[in-house]
Amino acid sequence: MAHVIEPAASGRSKCRGCGEPIAKGELRLGERLPNPFADGEMTFWYHLICAAYKRPETLLEAVAQTGASLDNRETLEREAQRGIDHRRLPRINGVHRAPSARARCRSCREPITKDTWRIPLVFFEEDQFNASGFVHASCCLEYFETTDVIDRLKHYSSDLSADDLAQLRQELAIAR
Repeated sequence: MAHVIEPAASGRSKCRGCGEPIAKGELRLGERLPNPFADGEMTFWYHLICAAYKRPETLLEAVAQTGASLDNRETLEREAQRGIDHRRLPRINGVHRAPSARARCRSCREPITKDTWRIPLVFFEEDQFNASGFVHASCCLEYFETTDVIDRLKHYSSDLSADDLAQLRQELAIAR
C-alpha cells in the first residue's frame, strides 16, 4: 500500500486533518490503509501541511516516493520531522479559550480555568482522530517538549486575531 501525493481531481474531498475541503488541482496526500469493512484498501486525504502536522511518518514516506515537484518540500519535511522528534506535537488540534473550568490539563492535571488558553488534543486511533483532552498553553513545554507550536495553533485555529496570537506568544514565552 503506497501512499500517494497527487492533485485533487475535484473539490469534493475533505481533509482528515482539518475538515476543510481540498480544492480541485491542489496537491494532497492520500494515506492508504487496509479497509476494515471489506477487502482492499481505503484512502484518507489530507492537505499536505495537515499531513505534515498530524501524520508525519506517512507524509515523509510519500514525499520520498513521489516524483511530483513540491514547492514547499523543505517546510513539509521539516514540520513532519519535528512531529516525529516531538511525539506529542501531532496531537495538537488548535487553541481556544476554555468555556468553563471543568476540564483538567493532561500535563499538570490542574483544572483549566475559564477563559484561559487551552490546546485541544486528538489521537489517531482506529483510522480516525479522537478527542483526548486539553493542555494549558502554559504547559506546552512540559507536554510537547517544545514551545515552537504557533504555526500549528494558527493552522487549526484560523479565527485567531493578532491580539490572540500576541497573548499566546507571551504565554508560551513564560512557559520557557
